[in-house]
Amino acid sequence: MSSPSPRGLDEALDNLAEVAGRFFAGQDLDGTQRTDATFWRPGRRVVVKDADGPVRRASYRAGWHRLTVRMTALAAAGGGAYGYLHHPDAVTQALTYGAPVAALATAACGAAYRVKGRERRELLQEWVEPLHQALAGPLGISEHTDPRTYLHVPADFTDDDAEIRIGLPLHLRFSREAVAELVMQKLALQNASFSWRLAGRDPHLIVKKKDRPPASLGLNDPGVRELLTSVPESAPLIGLGAGKQKVSVDLDHDSPHVLISAGTGGGKSTILRTIACQFLHNGAQAHILDFKRISHTWARGIPGVNYCRDIAEIHDALIELGAEGHRRIRLAEQLGDDVLAAEPDRVGPRQVILLEEINATMAQLRRYWEKIRTSDDPKTSPAIDALAEILFMGRQVRLHVLLVAQSATARALGGPEMRENFSTRILVRYTLNAWKMLVPEVHPAPKPTRHPGRVQVVLGGTARETQVLNLSEAEARAWAMAGVPGRHQPLTLHKPGTTGGDPSAAESGTIPETARAAGSEAGLVGLRAAQQELDGMTLAGLRWARRNDPEFPAPAGRSGAEHLYRLADLHQWARNRPRTRETNPKAPGRSVA
Repeated sequence: MSSPSPRGLDEALDNLAEVAGRFFAGQDLDGTQRTDATFWRPGRRVVVKDADGPVRRASYRAGWHRLTVRMTALAAAGGGAYGYLHHPDAVTQALTYGAPVAALATAACGAAYRVKGRERRELLQEWVEPLHQALAGPLGISEHTDPRTYLHVPADFTDDDAEIRIGLPLHLRFSREAVAELVMQKLALQNASFSWRLAGRDPHLIVKKKDRPPASLGLNDPGVRELLTSVPESAPLIGLGAGKQKVSVDLDHDSPHVLISAGTGGGKSTILRTIACQFLHNGAQAHILDFKRISHTWARGIPGVNYCRDIAEIHDALIELGAEGHRRIRLAEQLGDDVLAAEPDRVGPRQVILLEEINATMAQLRRYWEKIRTSDDPKTSPAIDALAEILFMGRQVRLHVLLVAQSATARALGGPEMRENFSTRILVRYTLNAWKMLVPEVHPAPKPTRHPGRVQVVLGGTARETQVLNLSEAEARAWAMAGVPGRHQPLTLHKPGTTGGDPSAAESGTIPETARAAGSEAGLVGLRAAQQELDGMTLAGLRWARRNDPEFPAPAGRSGAEHLYRLADLHQWARNRPRTRETNPKAPGRSVA
């Protein structure tokens, strides 16, 4: 075997000296400077032009940091070797018992790190890396740069007090407008302020929210009552946006129907309560179709409110509302566009349909129709068909659907074309999948927040962050009852075909009064006779309800000193009454409200 030449030995010694110098200088051992890191300052940019992949994070560390890690590892290895040479038995015993413990501790720490870092990793994948890919070109930096070195985006960057910091290159050869627009688009920010700090060796950009919606909004806040009074009758106030700008939806011009999508506890019923009480305040009529039975107890007994809790009543109400819509269409055709433009209320009072929990309600309507339909009836529920017709009738009929859904899928609403009738959509605590399904035209989706009362109101392809007006049940009831005297009209519904072609009856603005179900055949009865027809009710309970329940039917006649009632009205009241004793738990009879 030939011995190495003196020249080869000198080259090997020179290479070893260079590697040792890089080792103690805290540089990459291969001699390639990949980032702008120095011995005292960590790096932020990739400076190598021919990088063929992402640069290791160690290359961004300051030289002293890397030297410390290297010396610590070298000292640990040297100490271990020295101990093994002088005390092999002790080292072997320590490794025998200590190695499994160290492995378990390492595994536990790794698992905890992954669990605790899940939100950080999702933030990096969903927001930081896409922002880096968009900014790399305009800022003139390598796409292989680690975005975490210059993009400092907190996990709660959509919160009101969040601050985003973006490191900028020293050469400053970029367009501020282009960078700001990309940041707004990629992070889905609204009304953000940009502070450019370009002096010195650390130029950077600070992004904060500006003119944020108020943290909370209630009826007693300054100016809220005046604002509620000033909004048009057709445009109820939803809340306040950035800079305390009014956010409302005009049902006569913007969108005749409103869709509210939120998970459990998102405040769906609160939003409906705020909107509905304003319509009632201005003389509109409301049909509350509440299969849960308890979502809007504040509206019990308010003039102009038809509260349907039973699925049979919801079924009948939708059919009758569909018939009312057809009546109004015929009347609108007779009146003409000029008359309706000047007097839109000629077709009848505005009617608002509050449809709670559409996912469960539609399923119950299908089951109910399967149970009651005969062999000659169509397979599709006429109530579901009526809802579809109402959604397609437009603004002139003045029938408006305020629909609540936990998951507004095409199946839940009766088809994808049904969803397109809701050009106004309010989303609360939404998932990314829900946003893509309901608002695909707004991209990227704003990051959801769990701030109480904070929603996204999407109208005309634009999303506005809004703080919803929060009215308590007592405040909503008081506001609904404090409307203009004499504006509330009697609320009655009719079954299809009851009005015939009589335009004079239709033009009066009040739906002709007819009995539901078999009311005309059942006739009038007193309370003593009615208790035999109403399951679970006693005479004392009926008398107590007549005195205390605001939804108890009004008398339809008298027989001597006794009040008489339509039996159909009593059946309807019994089906829709609350199942708990809300007013007097000691009231006689079973479950009398």
